[in-house]
Amino acid sequence: MKYVRSLIAVFCFGVFGTGSIILNFLLFPFIKNHKELCSDIIHYTWRFFLYLMMAFKLFRLDIKKLDKIENKVIVATHPSFIDIVILIGLVPRTTCVVKESLAHNSILKHIIGSIFITNEIDIEVLKTDSKRMLDKGFNFVVFPAGRRHRKDEHLKMKKGAALIALNAGKNIVPVKISNDGDFLYIHEPFYAVNNRCVTFELEQMPEINISDYAEDTEISAKHKITKQIEIELYS
Repeated sequence: MKYVRSLIAVFCFGVFGTGSIILNFLLFPFIKNHKELCSDIIHYTWRFFLYLMMAFKLFRLDIKKLDKIENKVIVATHPSFIDIVILIGLVPRTTCVVKESLAHNSILKHIIGSIFITNEIDIEVLKTDSKRMLDKGFNFVVFPAGRRHRKDEHLKMKKGAALIALNAGKNIVPVKISNDGDFLYIHEPFYAVNNRCVTFELEQMPEINISDYAEDTEISAKHKITKQIEIELYS
């Protein structure tokens, strides 16, 4: 059964890759400056990919709470490679930071260049680019732990989400993502989807209001906001 599920995963990612190639070469070179349209296409194609994988019972979603999220910084736990696909597939007009190498990948560069921000930029460029996307009404996803981790792991929080939110003046929406078994975990191949159907549970936590920290210095505000993110995601 494990090998069958791995073959199904290969097939699903093959569909994803083929779709990406078609979009990258035949569509996105002509529309990549129309960011809202690009975002909608990515949202619906990634949603299709999610439902394809769920149809094959590679995983299922248990959404405890996920309200309509608009123009916010989304912070989330990060148990799997598929987390960002889940979030963008469920929440329209959402972007994130991606690896710089993807921007130079010939079969993805037009898609990546449309709405995503690469990670090998200095802090001032990150602040400028993320604020520009948030000012356009997008959501911006940050995984504050920085890497994939299991439910019982509690990594040190990075302050990037607080920096982005303060700079853009946007509130933060924490989303707990957890699963009941490893699925595309860190340092595992893309077909490592577990030998059974894994359940991903999503739960939106109380919004963190940036205006509550208006009287604090930037350093103090980043520290307090990061601590509140930690409480919401890991308590």
